Amino acid sequence: MSILSTILTQSDTLAMAADSIAATAAATAPADQELSIWSLCLKGGFIMIPLAVLSIVSIYILIERYLAISAAAKEDHTFMQRIKDYIHDGEIESAMKLCRRTNTPYSRLIMKGISRIGRPMNDVLVAIENVGNMEVSALAKGFTWLATTASGAPMIGFLGTVTGMVKAFFSLASAGSAANVSVLAGGIYEALVTTVAGLVVGIIALFAYNFLVSRLNKVMKQLEAKTMEFMDLLNEPVK
Repeated sequence: MSILSTILTQSDTLAMAADSIAATAAATAPADQELSIWSLCLKGGFIMIPLAVLSIVSIYILIERYLAISAAAKEDHTFMQRIKDYIHDGEIESAMKLCRRTNTPYSRLIMKGISRIGRPMNDVLVAIENVGNMEVSALAKGFTWLATTASGAPMIGFLGTVTGMVKAFFSLASAGSAANVSVLAGGIYEALVTTVAGLVVGIIALFAYNFLVSRLNKVMKQLEAKTMEFMDLLNEPVK
């Protein structure tokens, strides 16, 4: 019995010691920290400011140009037939008024063509193409910014990476014998956060640019189709 009692006593002692160690470890362990987007942005340093500006402007251009191009792509399927009827009836002024009321890129092309009726066909086509180029250029406003952001934002992020690593190693060298991992933390945070931010902004701008270009190409095809339809209309024999 004495041996059994001794074993039980030792087991209880070990259990109490284990509980004491666990409690001490729990008390000394650092509290869990939540990693939020805002705290990461603050760790990125001043490089995050131009990246934030680029992202805000890029998102604005995406939304604004999408709405503008979508409005330009709307089509009245009876428009060309009405223009044809007016021209065949000699009602040029009515055709011009219809173009003004429609107020779309293709209606402005047709209005320019109607204003050149009576001149050589090549002159009419050139006038329409000039207006078409101006309309496309107006719709593509802001595309250069998106293209620049798509290529420039990752480079700015990499700049932040370099400056962050420079700060990290400078802090490590300044710490001397007291150097440890925590000394490097600030610089490494900045280096990694700016890289991620630059890539994210660049990817957003790249996808926005390609999306808007695809939408604009549809409008350009529409303008080309309307131009050819109008030129065919002028070449039709009057019945």
